[in-house]
Amino acid sequence: MTSQTTGANQMTGAKMIVQALKDQGVDTVFGYPGGAVLPIYDEIFLQNDIRHYLVRHEQGAVHAAEGYARSTGKPGVVLVTSGPGATNAVTGLTDALLDSIPIIVLTGQVPTFMIGNDAFQEADTVGITRPCTKHNWLVKDTEELASTIHEAFHVATSGRPGPVLVDIPKDVQFADGNYIPPENADLGHYQPRTKGDADAILAMVELMENAERPLFYTGGGVINSGPEASATLREFVAATNFPITSTLMGLGAYPASGKNWLGMLGMHGLYEANLAMHGCDLMINVGARFDDRITGRVDAFSPDSHKIHIDIDPSSIDKIIHVDVPIVGDVASVLADALALWKKRGSITNKPEVQSWWATISDWQKIRCLDFTPSPKTIKPQYALERLEALTKDHPNRFITTEVGQHQMWAAQYLGFEDPNRWMTSGGLGTMGYGFPASIGVQVAHPDGLVINVAGEASWLMNMQEMGTASQYRLPVKQFILNNERLGMVRQWQELLHGERYSHSWSESLPDFVKLAEAFGAKGILCSDPADLDDAIREMLAYDGPVLFDCLVEKHENCFPMIPSGAPHNEMLMNDAGVQDAIGASGAVLV
Repeated sequence: MTSQTTGANQMTGAKMIVQALKDQGVDTVFGYPGGAVLPIYDEIFLQNDIRHYLVRHEQGAVHAAEGYARSTGKPGVVLVTSGPGATNAVTGLTDALLDSIPIIVLTGQVPTFMIGNDAFQEADTVGITRPCTKHNWLVKDTEELASTIHEAFHVATSGRPGPVLVDIPKDVQFADGNYIPPENADLGHYQPRTKGDADAILAMVELMENAERPLFYTGGGVINSGPEASATLREFVAATNFPITSTLMGLGAYPASGKNWLGMLGMHGLYEANLAMHGCDLMINVGARFDDRITGRVDAFSPDSHKIHIDIDPSSIDKIIHVDVPIVGDVASVLADALALWKKRGSITNKPEVQSWWATISDWQKIRCLDFTPSPKTIKPQYALERLEALTKDHPNRFITTEVGQHQMWAAQYLGFEDPNRWMTSGGLGTMGYGFPASIGVQVAHPDGLVINVAGEASWLMNMQEMGTASQYRLPVKQFILNNERLGMVRQWQELLHGERYSHSWSESLPDFVKLAEAFGAKGILCSDPADLDDAIREMLAYDGPVLFDCLVEKHENCFPMIPSGAPHNEMLMNDAGVQDAIGASGAVLV
């Protein structure tokens, strides 16, 4: 295994790893040491270019790397030990796979001669993580180590982004080998197609020219494609005057203040967005994957539309919904080509019919599906987020992360995002415990940013140990907990769909969050009175360290609109506000 050659590029495997990270532009690593990675940690100790953040659990490391990646557009990097270190990373890897987040996880492994012997802290890391990574490698030869790490970065960041894992036995870290820089590395055969087919783009433009009820349906692929994709999308929407909606993952690609914005669609999407999706005659899917939270009942999904699907991942095309015009390519490239061709052909749209379509949409918007009745005595969760939005929306560098549940959906409904990469949430996997460590990763990437994690008390407790990380590094992350003392979304489904049988959907032993914050050396704030809420939020914002804000909210508030599982888009459960005006508008189911 030890190289027989000598030269300036010869070094230990551990030193190779650190050098490869530097050459890939890495400045931050999230990790937790253990015996199988101590040689790498020793090399980290001997340099000052890469900052290492010690988390309190390996799942937290991966979520922190996700937050870093999603807020910067750069890959996040994780370093953990073998066995339980690697298995603790599995949830984060799966989360990143489903949400297309580029992260590189480096795991230690027992020495090569001990693999298969059930050695201490041995696990089949490659086998375990094969289903939850874009690709993974077990490196048994130090000579192949640097090239493999460079290939890992290429795979993670090219095409549809995703998580990769490199498993490195301890003896490979100790052995000497020749370091190969990125420009000389063999990156394999993975070269995803980025340029869209010209004939397909022409078919797209022709459908746009004749559409009467068009709709842009956008997803996280727009954000993953980079700022040029968002800029071109905005120009396209403005030029065509087509309405636009988005998945949970795509929020911010088009500004919430934009005049063509219909809001988020899907299970807890806005009334007008879901009815537009159901009633459109041309759906232009840009970087979304037809997730079940969006489609509802597949056989009733947007039944009368021609469908265009732009996606860099060919396996996503026709996987769930059959489309008329598939376009495989990078969103930024395809949108730019389509916009140029559309302009070249005369910038044609069916303006009278599009205006009529807007009139219909305007009637749906009058329903005001997010209206609610505030309480003078109890903080409604919707009110808490309205006030958080009002008091933070003008901050020039605001970032929002969330946990998973009702609070996540309310955050998507009531917080507005003007730019991409400002909204970090767990979409595909729905990982409780994601938001707190993700907020740490975002804060590390943006030291001067205002980073707020909108949480539920149950989700937040899943990775509460990361308060130690926030306090150790004095990261001023704000944990805004909507505390209803319930598993809110579970309780809502039990109320609406399971005969009000509330089986294990609340905890009878919640901590005192203020004392918990203080125990970690952070600031705790408790608020239960709507009249005190603004001042309490201002206190949270003014504090220059980590804050745990315990906002006691209405215990049994439901999140509406809601499409029941298995229902089509035009059947929504609604709140009481505006119900009489909405009856009969669409055949919707109303509560």
